[in-house]
Amino acid sequence: MLVLLLLGGVVAYGVWWRDQPLRIDASPAEVTIARGTSARGVAEQLVASGVMAVPPDLLYAWLRATGEGTRIKAGYYEFSSGVSPQQVVDRLVKGEQSLRPLTIVEGWNFKQVRALLAQQPLQHDTAELTDEQIMEQLGRKGQHPEGRFFPDTYLFAKGSSDVAVLKQSMEAMDRMLEAAWQQRDRSVPLKTPDEALVLASIVEKETGQHSDRGRIAGVFVNRLRVGMLLQTDPTVIYGLGDAFDGRLRRRHLETDTPWNTYTRAGLPPTPIAMPGRESLLAAVQPEKTTSFYFVARGDGTSEFSDNLQQHNRAVNRFIRGRP
Repeated sequence: MLVLLLLGGVVAYGVWWRDQPLRIDASPAEVTIARGTSARGVAEQLVASGVMAVPPDLLYAWLRATGEGTRIKAGYYEFSSGVSPQQVVDRLVKGEQSLRPLTIVEGWNFKQVRALLAQQPLQHDTAELTDEQIMEQLGRKGQHPEGRFFPDTYLFAKGSSDVAVLKQSMEAMDRMLEAAWQQRDRSVPLKTPDEALVLASIVEKETGQHSDRGRIAGVFVNRLRVGMLLQTDPTVIYGLGDAFDGRLRRRHLETDTPWNTYTRAGLPPTPIAMPGRESLLAAVQPEKTTSFYFVARGDGTSEFSDNLQQHNRAVNRFIRGRP
């Protein structure tokens, strides 16, 4: 009888304890469960990390008795004071990992994306790889990385591979580009989705005001139709790479690179940035316009002109400050 009473007391205490808020001194406590970790190993990690202040053997016995020890999923978890033991186990069983946000900004280039990844608590599998090697890792051998990653906010678990984050962003761009291409105006002189991506990247870099995207795309499409040089500064800057010091000079416009649209006709060979959804749509659904020129007004908007005479007047007014 005494043994039964003691056993009943232990069970009753266990039922009470599993729903009590935990006090976690190093809050949040971090726990990484590797794939294949046993229930005993999980119990030892929860105790060692400071999540639960009970003997690991007792915690293991609970996990084994409930059958939840075999259902725990690998991953990275964080626990703060106030969570109950049952809530801890429920999260482990459901695989509700602690995720962190990472935002790729519209208009960024791949170099900026790599710099962002390097600052995150990720497993840096690409740190020593070239751009070409990274694309090979992603299954895109021979493809230029620029423009291939959709600017958005992604969630990742601490310790995830940076390759996995890049793959998620690359697949998002694949979907967005395909969706935009299916909605294209078939009169637009773009032969492939890749050409649409290149034009969208230029529109992204040229747009200070969202409402101007469609018309800016329309200007470039007009130029493509008649064989005019695109003459867009962001492509020149991209072609200069690290040689660009922040100030674009006439000699830069005359320096030939594969991306210099002042010296080469048509679209450049690759995108120059990561375009967002609105720029993708603008590229395939450009605004119908008679304009062939535009210049920044200095307030984020653009002044559009139908001919060179009008454009020169706009340049004098908004760039040179002449009436």
